[in-house]
Amino acid sequence: MARSVPLEKMRNIGIMAHIDAGKTTTTERILYYTGRSHKIGEVHEGTATMDWMEQEQERGITITSAATTCEWRDMQINIIDTPGHVDFTAEVERSLRVLDGAVAVFDAVAGVQP
Repeated sequence: MARSVPLEKMRNIGIMAHIDAGKTTTTERILYYTGRSHKIGEVHEGTATMDWMEQEQERGITITSAATTCEWRDMQINIIDTPGHVDFTAEVERSLRVLDGAVAVFDAVAGVQP
């Protein structure tokens, strides 16, 4: 099957940070503002697109890395929303292998955390 988007027009971007910094919230906003979704999902309401597991929705945290796609200008952006909790570090490490770049999210109130 032929590739519909040329490889040079594709980017794999990870969203990374410590727990509760706003990774999934940032991803939800990106999906909304690029037109991929018509409603912004909220983590605290259990309606975030990226938190698809029942446990994630109940606990309000990301447990598994989740991937989605959006388009910006003439590029296809593959976004990988990663967990922030230290118990799920292996999920983040697996995601790093496929990334072209990453967005680091920092909590302005809590500051940089280990």
